[in-house]
Amino acid sequence: MKEKLKHSLLTIQEKYETWMSSKWGRNVRISSSVIWNLALIFFIVLVTGIVFVGSVGAGYFASLVKDEPLRSKEQMRQEIFSYEETSELYFANNIYIGKVDADLERQETKLKEVSPYVIDAVLATEDEYFDEHQGIVPKAIFRGLLQDVSNSDTQTGGSTLTQQLIKNQILTNEVSYERKAKEILLAMRLEHFMSKDEILEAYLNIIPYGRNASGRNIAGIETAAEGIFNKKAKDLNLPQAAYIAGLPQAPFAYTPFQSGNRGLKDAKGLQPGIDRMKTVLFRMKETGYISEEEYNESIKYDITKDFREPATRATDRYPFLTNEIQLRAIEILADTLALQDGIDPERLDKEENLREKYMILGQRALKNGGYRIHSTIDQKLYDAAQKVKDEFQLYGPTLKKEVVDPDTKETIIVDEPVQVGTAVIENNTGKILSFVGGREFVQDQMEVNHLSTTRSIGSTMKPIGVYAPAIEFGFIGAGSPVVDVQFSIPDGGKMYEPKNVNVNEELGIIPAREALAKSQNLATLRLYREIRDRRPDEFLFKMGFTSIGESEYINPSFAIGTSEASVEETTNAYATLANGGKFIDAYMIERIEDADGNVIYQHEAKPVEVFSPQTAYMVTDMLRDTLDIGTARTANSNLNFRADFAAKTGTSNGTRDSWLVGYNPNITIGVWFGYDDHSKTLSRMTNRYRHPSTRINMYWAAMANAMNASNPEVVNAGATFKQPEGVVSRAFCGISGLSPSEACSAAGLVTSDLFNANVMVPNKPDDSLITSSYVMIDGSRYRALDTTPSEFVVEGGVGVNEEFIKRMLGPYGGDPSKLFPTKSVFSNRVVSEAAFEADNAAPASVSSMLSGNTLTWTKSASNDVVGYRVFRRTGAGNDLVATVLESASYSYTIGNGEYFVVAVDITGKQSPASNVVENVAEAPPTPPPTTPPPGGGNGGGTGGDDTPPPPDDEDTPPGNGGGGNGNGNGNGNGNGNGNGGGVTPPGNGGTNPPPGDGTDPPPDDEE
Repeated sequence: MKEKLKHSLLTIQEKYETWMSSKWGRNVRISSSVIWNLALIFFIVLVTGIVFVGSVGAGYFASLVKDEPLRSKEQMRQEIFSYEETSELYFANNIYIGKVDADLERQETKLKEVSPYVIDAVLATEDEYFDEHQGIVPKAIFRGLLQDVSNSDTQTGGSTLTQQLIKNQILTNEVSYERKAKEILLAMRLEHFMSKDEILEAYLNIIPYGRNASGRNIAGIETAAEGIFNKKAKDLNLPQAAYIAGLPQAPFAYTPFQSGNRGLKDAKGLQPGIDRMKTVLFRMKETGYISEEEYNESIKYDITKDFREPATRATDRYPFLTNEIQLRAIEILADTLALQDGIDPERLDKEENLREKYMILGQRALKNGGYRIHSTIDQKLYDAAQKVKDEFQLYGPTLKKEVVDPDTKETIIVDEPVQVGTAVIENNTGKILSFVGGREFVQDQMEVNHLSTTRSIGSTMKPIGVYAPAIEFGFIGAGSPVVDVQFSIPDGGKMYEPKNVNVNEELGIIPAREALAKSQNLATLRLYREIRDRRPDEFLFKMGFTSIGESEYINPSFAIGTSEASVEETTNAYATLANGGKFIDAYMIERIEDADGNVIYQHEAKPVEVFSPQTAYMVTDMLRDTLDIGTARTANSNLNFRADFAAKTGTSNGTRDSWLVGYNPNITIGVWFGYDDHSKTLSRMTNRYRHPSTRINMYWAAMANAMNASNPEVVNAGATFKQPEGVVSRAFCGISGLSPSEACSAAGLVTSDLFNANVMVPNKPDDSLITSSYVMIDGSRYRALDTTPSEFVVEGGVGVNEEFIKRMLGPYGGDPSKLFPTKSVFSNRVVSEAAFEADNAAPASVSSMLSGNTLTWTKSASNDVVGYRVFRRTGAGNDLVATVLESASYSYTIGNGEYFVVAVDITGKQSPASNVVENVAEAPPTPPPTTPPPGGGNGGGTGGDDTPPPPDDEDTPPGNGGGGNGNGNGNGNGNGNGNGGGVTPPGNGGTNPPPGDGTDPPPDDEE
């Protein structure tokens, strides 16, 4: 047998050798040799590559964690279990408010007090290898890394419970490889310092679980069990445990409750949480924690019947306050922690990721650090402000708006009320003593505090952005003349044509203090053009405005408040004026103490010189007028106490925002109304709610009254502003602002007001005035032409020269005749030397009618008419019985006979005659109802020939006869006696314009 086997093997070997020596055999031998060598090389390269990549990875990992401090066991355990320490908030004077995180509830529990179902559900869902791993699961990390590198849409996650605990308690939630590397390192280290039960217990106490039945945010398993099912954590059944265990993946998407104490979501909103519960149950079945039977029974369970009814939670009296204090404390703690780590806090403003990291650390420190946060808020003033806010009835109508529900992502309809923001600041310290963050409605307002949200500030910009800089630069004094005349300029490819709030109103040359008190846009825009190149916006930056862009000042409309700012910023800027020009940044956190009472932060005021004391006082004195004659009169009349207040109102474009900021030497109160939706306009309803500016006036007064009643020592109503050295009163010519000349004095145009003697006083003599004769056209005065009929010309007026007109109108130009309109304080004394551009055509005719013995006629449609002539038809022709100035009236008392009227234009052309009116009653004629001008009347009319034009002949010129002689006294009573062979009209006395109606614009008529 052996011999046969041996023979067979020899035979096989011989055949193999024979085949190998053949051509095919040699080819196979060579090929296999090559393949073997290539495989060997590939293996060596692969091993080398793996070693290289591993070395690089290890080096990169080491570089990521090189700055992470080596924490001791005690340090790590302390940070992990630090969730028990909760910081506290205080009013001023050490009055306790409450714990931080008013909207977050957490109740600590022990692992033994938790249902086994919860533990099994958490492990099956979040970390099935929890009992085996040493803090990390490598394959899960590599899977997550591969998904990240490939930018995969499906992210399965790779964090163990230990890693999640590290992320939440020691590190931050920032998304970076550095944070992930530190998380891995610390997770492995933590496994050596804590038992599995300790890690699991800590995890269950810190993890967020969405909202409870009252809509509050909750964290910790015990809080979740009570808040969602009204049970202890140890009493949860299997479906309830699975439901809660599934929440942390997306707490607010899976939570069954809506925000803002609005109860359960609808069926569609509940479904994601129910589906997640079923996923958790499936994972429990797959990992062997429950049986198939338990799984099938549980997925049929109606979990919705177990959700607790919304509980009536204890009223949170200070939601806006606690939220705002916490936000500001977090910022302070973030800067403090960065400084402790050797990082310049200024870097936090430049590096977004760094800011995010330290804001997270600051928030964590506030929650867990046991700090005592002492604010500047005066409890009495704060409570009083909230009462005013709650009881005020004139905010305006509540609208409706569409919003996207954050949970269901569906569009829903909610209320859109008029919102309010209020700030009360102590001037000399910058302390925010009180504020109103908004009105509380169904929607959650915690995210929007109208103390700090920015809105268009309207005319509240004018004192701080235009008038104060203009005084500081030496361009104007408090009463210097400014020009309130319309203009049109190119702006961004279109024409910019601003108006006053009364769109057709042009007040002409008026004192600066009047322009500011009445909030005239045109005057402000023209003044701003004079100072714009001096960069007045830099004053605003010094006063802490952060939302105004560096180049916004270029826009002309910047002067009237198109920029946005917050209630706090705007109120703080006015406090600068009250504080003698020194800006002291407003603040709310006085100091922060640690759990042992050590002061880790103490606020220090850093005054900034913005305006000189002289400028601050002069603007304050101007703003006193706002309460007396300007747009804040309603506020003044509603105050129940007297104080030295100065104030300014503001309304943004389209009345979307309404403002009023007022101050006395001690406090500044700023208030704002508007809708959260910036496109919504405050209703101008006058029946129920009144005009928006009236409402804001009344609200501000109610707030000031409440502050004074609650803490009169803080308001200190008896304090008054003191005039500083350098502020002087000087006389000047009211229309030019120059030193009074003899002509200015003779014309009665000298006035006086405050100036800063350090930068500007009137010293150049006025040279603007000349003698003038003029005519009245549509209420405006124009220089008479050589051809203007003398009976319509007013002599002896005070006029101004063309150089003065050009200087006053400046680069924006405008209609010179509007410099002294009827409402102007100078209108009865000064005539603009503007020449009227006549149309060189005869004026349009008028229609006559008779009422008793009074002949009346319509106003001519032509725009160059200076007056009217009244004729009586006689057998011998037509007698001129009266001339009436265009501005006087359109009537004349006649006797018997036939009468008609013609219009006369500035060039002397006469219109066709009106229809003839016959009066059969006998009545003596009366002189024309004209009022003579100061300084005397005009002489008698020019005699005509005996044939004035017939009523239907428009081409025949009036006759020219002998000259008339006239006399006029200083009171404007003129009479004339015509000499010659023609028609002789009576002399025309001077005409005074009717006195102003004395009506100030209502408090809202400002922008």
